[in-house]
Amino acid sequence: MNIPLSQSYHRSIDAERLESAEQVLLDHIRLGTTPAACAAVMNRSDTLAVWAAGGHTYDADALTTKPDDLFDLASVTKVIATATLCGVYVDSGHLDLDQPVRDILTDCALDGRVTPRALLSHCSGLPAHVHLYKQLIDKREVEDAVKSMALEYEPLTRAVYSDMGYILLGCVLEAVGGAPLNELFRDHIREPLRVYETVFCPSVENQSRIVPNEDDRQWRGRLVHGEVHDENAAVMGGVAPHAGLFSTVVNTAAYTRLWLNEGSLYGQRILKPDTVKLFRTRVGFIPESTWALGWDTVSSSGSTSGNHFSPTSHGILGFTGTSIWVDPEADLAVVLLTNRVHPTRDNWGIRGLRPAFHDAVRKALLD
Repeated sequence: MNIPLSQSYHRSIDAERLESAEQVLLDHIRLGTTPAACAAVMNRSDTLAVWAAGGHTYDADALTTKPDDLFDLASVTKVIATATLCGVYVDSGHLDLDQPVRDILTDCALDGRVTPRALLSHCSGLPAHVHLYKQLIDKREVEDAVKSMALEYEPLTRAVYSDMGYILLGCVLEAVGGAPLNELFRDHIREPLRVYETVFCPSVENQSRIVPNEDDRQWRGRLVHGEVHDENAAVMGGVAPHAGLFSTVVNTAAYTRLWLNEGSLYGQRILKPDTVKLFRTRVGFIPESTWALGWDTVSSSGSTSGNHFSPTSHGILGFTGTSIWVDPEADLAVVLLTNRVHPTRDNWGIRGLRPAFHDAVRKALLD
């Protein structure tokens, strides 16, 4: 099998040291972990290397993957849009992380311990996932369902990764910001950071640059291509706080450097340094939890960051095969974008690719 590979946009002197990481990417494409992959390695001042490998699908005539291709970021949306916007409003004084959500949303009657901080760190008591798309038809119905949803456990007693919690956070942000989520994202993140190709609901004009997702025979009955893969986000119109963003590897790398640079990039201050530190630091009130605010942190064993990222590192994964890991201590960050759900979500080879790729990057730059 001939695996197309292109490096572009930027390739520094360090890129030669990273050839072992490049090889890991190619090996996993040959193994069928994913048809397409784009990756970037960066530090505070520069992007060290960008790779694009494979094709959009496994077909012989598939489009070759390029660095300007758009990937469905899935849950990486939780950090790039939702958690970052929470930080923006904390800095402006418009959001109190410990204010009960029911005091912000008058039509929400959830327990008073359900706060933005609890939602960000996945300990609100809300369930992990509910197939709302099977019964509901639009954004308002989904949001109303979450606002009145029964809690599955006592808030602040354990961590359960929850899409439902982030849907509620989206309601909070729209109430605080006075505008739809996509407009808040555009005004506070997309435009200041110049990540113009990071969008909800990408234009059909860009269809050839969008890598396809799952061939969904269970719900949609067709290939998911150019629309969000997450079903609840799809019912919400493609703009959702838990999933929905599409981006290129270059744009995602630029956003990631924001966190290496203590909340500032291209001369734009998006977040205060203290807010960056707060959001990337593991919460202390749930002993077994690895969650910070929006970000996950390195677990004691089996971390997707591999074995060599510093304990202070933070990251986020997306179901479609996307991820960001940031190591402030080592001045290093890695973005990995794939469409591992094509043609089926049942391919879990990404669980091997992520730590292997991160290990190869970290070891290459340490040697």
